[in-house]
Amino acid sequence: MAINTPLGDTLDGYLAGLLAGRSAVSRWKGVDTTGIYSKVGADLSEYDIDAKMASFDGRIPADMYKRMRKLVPRIPWTTRLTVLMTIDAVLNSGLLGSRVNFERVSAIVAGHNINGNYQFKNRTQFEEEPDYIDAMLALQGLDTDHAGCISEVVGVRGPIYTMGAACASGNISLRAAIDELRFHDAEAAIVSAAVFDFAPIDLHAMALMGAITVQSFNDEPERASRPWDLRREGFVPAHGGGVMVLEKLDDAISRGARIHAEIVCIEANSDGNHLPQPSEGGQARLMRRVLEMAQLEPEQIDYVSAHATSTPLGDITEIRSIKSVFGRDTGKLKLNATKSILGHTCWAAPVVESIAAVLQMNAGTLHPSINVDDLDPEVDLDICRGAAVRHPVQYLMKNSFGFGGINCVSILKKYGGQG
Repeated sequence: MAINTPLGDTLDGYLAGLLAGRSAVSRWKGVDTTGIYSKVGADLSEYDIDAKMASFDGRIPADMYKRMRKLVPRIPWTTRLTVLMTIDAVLNSGLLGSRVNFERVSAIVAGHNINGNYQFKNRTQFEEEPDYIDAMLALQGLDTDHAGCISEVVGVRGPIYTMGAACASGNISLRAAIDELRFHDAEAAIVSAAVFDFAPIDLHAMALMGAITVQSFNDEPERASRPWDLRREGFVPAHGGGVMVLEKLDDAISRGARIHAEIVCIEANSDGNHLPQPSEGGQARLMRRVLEMAQLEPEQIDYVSAHATSTPLGDITEIRSIKSVFGRDTGKLKLNATKSILGHTCWAAPVVESIAAVLQMNAGTLHPSINVDDLDPEVDLDICRGAAVRHPVQYLMKNSFGFGGINCVSILKKYGGQG
């Protein structure tokens, strides 16, 4: 696994920031907010890419290091982050130098419309003087360029492609990765959840739709993301990405890989409604289906990493869905809202938050849900409000619900050293 959020770009640093309940949200630095309502977000625009590249010297093969140094400075900002996170994950997985054949490794990029700000700046430049746009826009403006750059730098020679499913993109991509392993003879599959490079026009449209917070917390950005709180206004857009490397369990065991967790099941459905109106019926139906496919009873789930975006309708719809599936007597079940700390990393959120969930599961401690000052009275489940909680987790559920009525839910299991 690998991660990059404003909390840090290492797994240990990420976990420490989560358990401390340290907000990643600030005022935007890398987005021109002059004419738009959105003023706060989790911002990675000052991330030191040169230092990250230098950190790989001597840790990756010399030819890979040379390809990285040649390509990364020439590609758009978010594509750079995708490549660097993928190198980190491949190092963490131990694939380099192993017997894994990279001609049978797949690379799947989670997200769509990823390079929004790069596209926006070029279109703005086109209005001013067409000949001064980036000539590589025709290639580098495509989401597929992320996958192509991974292939070039890391040496992946199996299938490469992108998967777009709004805020369920990360989980949909993990589902596709499992298909690569099961049905297409892949030896490993890399899922790279790219950082969404928000453009001002993206943020302003979200504000006009009423999806994001723009009113009450511009002077206190760390308080803006507040799932399940009565003063929640909408989600906080966030930079952040993550990468997960999947293998068949027996293959990972045989090569002595570091195994963070087992994926038990991932499934998806849709609500039949393209508008951002979450469906209690659709969500509950999918959670029940995933439990059935995993051959688990609701009481076997110890922890739900909630989608919990901080929108008035979305948060309550998910709570109602969970109670419909798990019942009111939830016993040991605990929830938390990773977006309360990170903001909403959008297309990358399922992977970013699955990594958070796995790290918490292995640490036996769940991070707090922060900014819940006045709990919505309909939220009567244990949401780890305000403080980290020691809690053993054997099975966890990760919910992801995207615009367009796209739902995707996964169940992960703690790895116990058994095949």
